[in-house]
Amino acid sequence: MDLVVRRARLTGGAEPVDLAVQDGRIALLAPSLDVRGRVELDADGRLVTPSLVEPHIHLDAVLTVGQPRYNQSGSLFEGIEIWAERVRSLTHEDVKHRAHQALRWMLVHGVTHVRTHVDVCDPSLTALRALLEVKREVAPTVQVQIVAFPQQGIYSFPDGERLVQEAVRLGADVVGGIPHYEWTREYGERDVKFALKLAAEQGLLADLHCDETDDDQSRFLEVLCAETIRLGLQGRVTASHTTAMHSYNNAYAYRLLRWIRHAGVHFITNPLDNAVLQGRFDAYPVRRGYTRIKELLANGINVAVGHDSIMDPWYPLGVGDPLQAAFVLVHYGHMSGYEEIRELVRMVTTRAARCLGLEDHRIEPGAPANFVVFDATSEFDAIRTLAPRRWVVAGGRVVARTDPSRSFVRLDGGEEEVTFHPHGHR
Repeated sequence: MDLVVRRARLTGGAEPVDLAVQDGRIALLAPSLDVRGRVELDADGRLVTPSLVEPHIHLDAVLTVGQPRYNQSGSLFEGIEIWAERVRSLTHEDVKHRAHQALRWMLVHGVTHVRTHVDVCDPSLTALRALLEVKREVAPTVQVQIVAFPQQGIYSFPDGERLVQEAVRLGADVVGGIPHYEWTREYGERDVKFALKLAAEQGLLADLHCDETDDDQSRFLEVLCAETIRLGLQGRVTASHTTAMHSYNNAYAYRLLRWIRHAGVHFITNPLDNAVLQGRFDAYPVRRGYTRIKELLANGINVAVGHDSIMDPWYPLGVGDPLQAAFVLVHYGHMSGYEEIRELVRMVTTRAARCLGLEDHRIEPGAPANFVVFDATSEFDAIRTLAPRRWVVAGGRVVARTDPSRSFVRLDGGEEEVTFHPHGHR
């Protein structure tokens, strides 16, 4: 075998198993395999999950915080204004250098599949062309999907329709939109309809920034669902952010949930960015401003967690670790129940994969060998400790590893190693 992982603990807390990989796929899975591998890893009871999937990031904007100025109000809209200024100084190599650095951070944290939005409100499409090169350069270690994203709006930016179409012609994988940022409600509806029509015509997926606002009158999600059903795009459309759902009255939200389920729309929530961007205009109490995650999940709707930003005009922090976003959602979304914490791991692995159209992103014989060995024994401890990713495997190859540091204290005159696992368990 090309690779054998011994004593891997899969999700759900079952007894450890051995996992064998051949030709980039999982070949065997059993409690004790009588095979040898050219490379052997001893997980020693550590948690092994499908590799992490980043369903929502902006690689063109990563690592630009403070350029040309900082976001003093902390609002979404000032962030967009600052980015519009930064776009003027973009160069091909600038975008590539920053994107490569961010992808390395993400790979160390177990991310092997990425969906990145790239701003196409630029007549030269500088960032798009650069990221198309990056996509080719990092494959097959990291699989990248590129969304043609009109940051300034399709109808509120000159020649917006043509720029999105040109981005698709050049190789963008997904059609984007931003209806709530358009100048008028009419423009916003046209934004949604144009994006989904283009996706249907080109056989592409669609992922729209939708209702990323605290305004309870921002209701483009209903248009998105209606057009998804009308065009037969069920399962191929994602609504990102949808923070206005937090402010909808319950009667309207209840009605909307039925249409969402019927449309098969995926949802991506971005706890890091929206925890700091939303509620900026509130006195007290201050709204949390996230989407209705629990209600969506309870209705059988797929919800994933995205990182969104890494040190850019919208969010000044971040290291490219989806587990950080999941950790924030424990608190931000009241998802602290044991089963809810396990669900969060699915929201950065298998649920996120479904948004990208990856239906075989799982650990079972025949599936692609993309998985992560955490320095933890359960989903609960992986989230609790933000556990390092001991090994990251993509396409059957070990593509990243982390050697966890060790900590020692002196009490009662002796030195003792400290771990963050109760009862001495890893």
